[in-house]
Amino acid sequence: MTVFEDRFWSSRDGLKLHFRDYPGSLPDRAGPDGEGPEQAQLPPIVCLHGLTRNARDFDVLAERLSPGWRVICPDMRGRGDSEYARDSASYNPVQYGEDLLELLAQEKIDRFVAIGTSLGGLMTMGLATMMPDRIAAAVINDVGPFLEPEGVERIKDYVGQGRSYPTWVHAARAIESSQGDAHPGQPLDFWIGRAKRLMTVSNAGRVVFDYDMKIAEPFLGYDVDDQPDLWPAWEALAGRPVLVLRGALSDLLSAATLEKMLRRLPGAEAVTLDNVGHAPTLDEPESVAAIERLLAQVA
Repeated sequence: MTVFEDRFWSSRDGLKLHFRDYPGSLPDRAGPDGEGPEQAQLPPIVCLHGLTRNARDFDVLAERLSPGWRVICPDMRGRGDSEYARDSASYNPVQYGEDLLELLAQEKIDRFVAIGTSLGGLMTMGLATMMPDRIAAAVINDVGPFLEPEGVERIKDYVGQGRSYPTWVHAARAIESSQGDAHPGQPLDFWIGRAKRLMTVSNAGRVVFDYDMKIAEPFLGYDVDDQPDLWPAWEALAGRPVLVLRGALSDLLSAATLEKMLRRLPGAEAVTLDNVGHAPTLDEPESVAAIERLLAQVA
C-alpha cells in the first residue's frame, strides 16, 4: 500500500492547513535521444476536492498514480484536518485559490497537473486565468462554466446540516438516501466507503461530516439566476491536455453545457460515464483509463 505523509502549510490569514503528500518515485523523463534523463521531472499532481469533501476523496486514485507521480491532496480550509476559518465569508473559491498558491510556494511547485472535482474543477479554471503557464494539464470532474440550477439547489438542500450517526452503517445508509440517485445499484460496502471519505468520528463518538458547517453560509447565498461568466476561465485552459469527466446522470453539468465546452476548447477530451451522477468517484475504469491517457501527454 502506498504510504503518504501528513503535512501542513499556512494560509496568509494564519490558518494551519493540511495536505496528504504521496511522494511517488518522481521519475525523470527520457531525453530526446532516449539515452538519458531530461533535467525536468514530471510535475506533481494536485487533487482538488468538492464543496463538502476532503483529501480522502482521492485516496484510491492517489495510491494508483503515486508510484510514478508525486500526488498532493489538500484539505481546503474548513475540511478534514485543516483548521476552520474564523470568518465564514472566506469559504469561497477565490480564497481557496489563494490558499493553494501558498501551498505551491511552500513546495516550490512551478507546474502541476490539476485534478478537480466539482468545486475543485471551478478552482482549476480560476487558477488557469491567474497562472495558465503553471497548469501542465487538467482533469475537470463533473462541473463546467455553467451550473445547472437543479444541481445547485440539491446541494443547498443538504450542505451545512450537522447530522450525526451512531455507526458507519447508519451513516452509509443516510448518504445512500441522499446520493443514491447519483450511484444507483451500489452495494452497502460502496456507501460505507463513501461515508469514510466524507465523515469522521467526533469526540462524542458519533459519525459526523468532516467539514465546518459554516461553509454553507456563502454557498446558500449563491444565485443560480445570476451566475458569473466563467467561460473565459474555461478557455484559459487552452493549449494543454484537458479532460472533462461527466456522469450521464449529473444534475450539475448538463450534456448541452459539455457540448458547448468542447466547441469552445477544441482538443479537450470528454468522457461520459453511464449510470453515474454527480460526481464520478474517479475509481471507475473509464475514469482511470481517461486520466492515464491525459497523463501520458504531460511532458
